[in-house]
Amino acid sequence: ESVTAFGCLMSDMWLGEFDCVSPEVFHSVLGKRYPTFSQRTQQDAQEFLICVLNELHEALKNVRAQPCRRCITDAKASRGSVSETSIITQLFEGQLSYDITCLECKTTTDRPESFTVLSLPIPSKSACSLQDCLKCFFQQDTLTWNNQIHCSWCGTKQDAAVKATLIKAPQIIIFHLKRFEWQGKHKRKLSTDICYPLSSLDLSPYSSPHCCKDAEYSLCAVVNHSGFLDDGHYTAFCKHSVTTNWYSFDDAHITKIPNSSVQTDTAYLLFY
Repeated sequence: ESVTAFGCLMSDMWLGEFDCVSPEVFHSVLGKRYPTFSQRTQQDAQEFLICVLNELHEALKNVRAQPCRRCITDAKASRGSVSETSIITQLFEGQLSYDITCLECKTTTDRPESFTVLSLPIPSKSACSLQDCLKCFFQQDTLTWNNQIHCSWCGTKQDAAVKATLIKAPQIIIFHLKRFEWQGKHKRKLSTDICYPLSSLDLSPYSSPHCCKDAEYSLCAVVNHSGFLDDGHYTAFCKHSVTTNWYSFDDAHITKIPNSSVQTDTAYLLFY
């Protein structure tokens, strides 16, 4: 079972009996559930992370029926009254609210949406900051042509303005920097140097007033991708939760690094 293999991996890592620990047993078990990751080919770290989080959530979740004020006979409504929580949702799940305004009748509706990883666009090809990526993600967008909404007030499809707001901030927030994009029929990698803070990341400009009040995030891990689409290499930087020292994990090589080395132009996933 994936969760048992993950538990053994965590135990081996923290017992400190080995100079390095290979996650091959966990990788093998997970590969049976997700055959894509059993192949010895280039895979996406963000997709792998989501599969791991989903697998752990499913294995560890508690299902509780929510108190209901009226009798529900509709099957869909009944399913909606069940809350599934786990250590994964407690740590990583946040919530966005999308305000969607019909540009014809000006009626606004809000649509909540849960997330465990926020995929951020990269607005520049040369250099930018994490705040630039966040501003780009949370800026108002217009839905036209094939993306029009069906307005219940107008009764027809209409252009709409949509804007996201963070209404529940997770304890640990994961940012996926969208370095891989389609250009016509070809996918390419953006090598933009993105400046991200090691501490004091403030999400209040993108949050509802009651959310993220006086809450600042500190970086705790980075996944780096060097190389190209089909010929790349993943490494990780992690901050020790007790000593606060940073370490680089490059296959079997684990080395202590200074804070100044944590900022790189190969960052792909950021954990705050």
